Formats: sequence, structure tokens, C-alpha cells
Amino acid sequence: MRFKTIKLPEATGERSGYCASASTCTNTSTDINTNAKHNNETVNLLILGDSAAAGVGVNQQKQALAGQLPPLLTKQHSLTWQLVASSGLTSTNIIQQLTLLPTQKFDLVLVSVGVNDVTHFTQQAQWAENISHLATILTTKFSADKVLFSSVPPMHLFTALPQPLRWWLGLRASKLNALMASVLVDLQQHSSVQNTDNQGVNKHTNKCAVLTVDLPFKPEYLAKDGMHPSTLAYRVWAKQAAEQFNEWLNTDHHKNKNHTNPKRYKQKKRVS
Repeated sequence: MRFKTIKLPEATGERSGYCASASTCTNTSTDINTNAKHNNETVNLLILGDSAAAGVGVNQQKQALAGQLPPLLTKQHSLTWQLVASSGLTSTNIIQQLTLLPTQKFDLVLVSVGVNDVTHFTQQAQWAENISHLATILTTKFSADKVLFSSVPPMHLFTALPQPLRWWLGLRASKLNALMASVLVDLQQHSSVQNTDNQGVNKHTNKCAVLTVDLPFKPEYLAKDGMHPSTLAYRVWAKQAAEQFNEWLNTDHHKNKNHTNPKRYKQKKRVS
């Protein structure tokens, strides 16, 4: 199958940019640095992972995840985004990429990982360790406020794969998904215990979650290699990821607003 499967290139185009609004996105590094520096409301987004994150299946990054997700996150904030992804990366390889990336602040991170761990037979214990390590390094070294791990796609629906290989890889993908969810729940519970104050109040917010993308997997949702997303699939993926991120951003925005204007809030409450 490795020899028979069509090898598609990564999408071409810029791998970083700045969006002041959904209609004004730029890929000019000068604009990114200048605008972000003078805007305290700027959100920093990292898209991280494998060939799907890198845009394999479409021609241009504007058709891929990195092109379609950032404009959906600019309702209340400007946004800088960065893409760190490459074809063939396993969870171990992605960790190695992060160790080489300079320390910086990312508010939001979307991770695409797992397909190569399925096909390269990553052991379940190693997978669990890697997911835990990824979550930890993203929330510590990069101070990520919210990390979405996209679930491993249902590989039993990849038309490029013959049976029974398709069924078997789909089963492995399902097992890795269940393990990923379990690891992130355990991390949340452990962090909740560590972040409980003397009054028993839990100060922890769930920073990591699994995003299960709801796709019909009709032919038009797959690239011509029968494995990677098409432009339509990237659009659905970006929309569903944006819904999760925007929900968090809206909640955080209201919390900060009420916290910074407590007197004004109370005064309005008495008048009403």
C-alpha cells in the first residue's frame, strides 16, 4: 500500500499570518509583528501536526486548515497564526519539532496527530506517554490556554485502503482515540487536584480537549489519494474547531470584562 498510494505534496503558501478581521488577513511578517505588538486583544494560534495539518490534499494553504481556520476566530479579537506541520510525522516526531521551536506564547493550539502512529505501529503505551508529553509541553513551554487534539480520523472509511487492512487500521485508530481521551481526562483530574485552594475551590480550567470532527466521508470530502481531506473537508474541520475555540474565547472575554469592571457591573445590577 505504501508503494501504491498516491503521494500528494503539502499545500503551498505562507505558514504564518495576521488577521485583523475575517476579511483582512495578511501574510506579511512586518504586519504581523507591528499589529500584534500594539493590540493587547491579539490571539496567537498554533496549528501543529502531520500531513493533514500541512494541507496535503489541496493545492494552496488558503484551501487548507491554516487558511480556513484563522478568519473564523476574529469576531472579537485580531489573530496571529503559525503552522508547524509536515507529512509523515508521528507523535514522537511532533514532540521533537516542539523541542526545537523557540519558547513563545500560544493562546490556542490545534493538533493533528495519529494517522502516522497507526500506520507506523506506535505502541499504545508510547502513544499515551506522547499525548501526555504533548499536552504538558504545549501548556507549559508555550503557555497554551486551550489545546484541541483532533481525533484520529476513522481510517476504516479511507477508500484508498483495501479490506481487511482498512478495517484493521480503523480499529487501531479507534483504540488510539479512546486512549487519547483517557489520557487527557487523567491530566485534567490530576491538574484539578493540584489547583484546588485551601477552601476547596477548583481553580483549574480544562486546557486540553479532543475534537471529534463530524464528517460524512462522502467522495467529495476526500482528496484524490482517498486518504487526505479535500477543500470541503478542511472547511468543515476548520468550522468545528472554530466553534470550540470561539466558545472558549467568548467565555474568557466575559470573565475578563467583569473582572476588570466590577464596580460598573454592580452598579448596573442595582439600578435594574
